[in-house]
Amino acid sequence: MADWKDPRPTQTGFGASPSLNGEIAGREVFDAGLRQHMLSIYNYMASGVLLTGIVALLTARSGLALTFATGPLMWLVALSPLAIVFAMSFGQNKFSTTTLQALFWGFAVLMGLSMSTIFLVYTSASIATTFLATAGAFAGLSLYGYTTKKNLSAMGTFLTMGVFGLIIAMLLNAFLFKSVGFGLAISLIGVLIFAGLTAWDTQKLKGNYIAIQNAKVTNPAMAQAYPMGKMVVMGALTLYLDFINMFLFLLRFMGNRN
Repeated sequence: MADWKDPRPTQTGFGASPSLNGEIAGREVFDAGLRQHMLSIYNYMASGVLLTGIVALLTARSGLALTFATGPLMWLVALSPLAIVFAMSFGQNKFSTTTLQALFWGFAVLMGLSMSTIFLVYTSASIATTFLATAGAFAGLSLYGYTTKKNLSAMGTFLTMGVFGLIIAMLLNAFLFKSVGFGLAISLIGVLIFAGLTAWDTQKLKGNYIAIQNAKVTNPAMAQAYPMGKMVVMGALTLYLDFINMFLFLLRFMGNRN
């Protein structure tokens, strides 16, 4: 006679319970989504850097770099990328994903025009060497930011304040001190600041994705309020700026002048 009190008929055998299997499967889907999200950001960022490099090289070889370095277009080319960054940052909630994408590619092109002038100052070999060094450092720092369990928020806040101090120091040295030694010190600090920001921004982008995905569980409308396409473009812009600034500051140390 069967014992209705015996719990064994309800068991499913060896292994994890169905609920645990569901949790594991859900976690795997979540992790796969996070990896795909971060890979999309890296792909956009790398494509933007590549586009900037191609435009800079072609502009330098065409001879137009000298025009952008000394001619009336100098300030337009130099300030236009900054204007786009402000437009994207303050208008991301109003702009569509397609508009943000177009602005990002336009920004990468304008940065290429602006950065073409470095070929007038440094040798091509030293530019390539510095670029590879920056790429290796960026990869390691971003990987650390993605995998570390340590909360980097306090460091990120400090480094963000450091950026403003760095800008002030650069302006003072450009118009007042004009010191080579002070300029090298600024470059060293700049490398350290943007190295730290690379790790912090990576962790922040990862945390933003996790927070939004968790919020969507209780509020499905979050999917429309925070479209992933916009997050990818803005994340790519953030990491692009970290990479380019670290490259430019490092170039002052590693670059051999023409």
